[in-house]
Amino acid sequence: MLQRIQTVYLLIALIITGVLPFFFPLWTMSDQKDFYFLFDIKYVTAFGLSTTLSLLSIISYKKRQNQFVIGRLNIILNLILLGLFVYRLLKLSGEAVTVSEKGIGMFLPIVAIVFLVLANKAIKKDEDLVKSVDRLR
Repeated sequence: MLQRIQTVYLLIALIITGVLPFFFPLWTMSDQKDFYFLFDIKYVTAFGLSTTLSLLSIISYKKRQNQFVIGRLNIILNLILLGLFVYRLLKLSGEAVTVSEKGIGMFLPIVAIVFLVLANKAIKKDEDLVKSVDRLR
């Protein structure tokens, strides 16, 4: 299980969506307070689902096709999360006198998407390898 590269990619995506949001704020409010994902239920749900899908994909390593589909769903979920952040960015840009600073936590879904795409590529390569061996038999 851990000897496969896609498991490493999925583990990195799990850490990005499950651990790092606790340490990196999404943005800084106008009163200089950091806004973490825990302050809004939309972000808690999206990060939690993404973490769960990554874990489910790691666990289902014997079923490559299911793992591939779960990875695709996780990519779509992270794109939705990214869309929520872009919406929030556009909403923040119209603030009054003191403009909030965007935090590094807003880029976490982008990095997670990159690792999920790499994992899906590796899963597809494994699936093609198994199919080519089955043809030889």
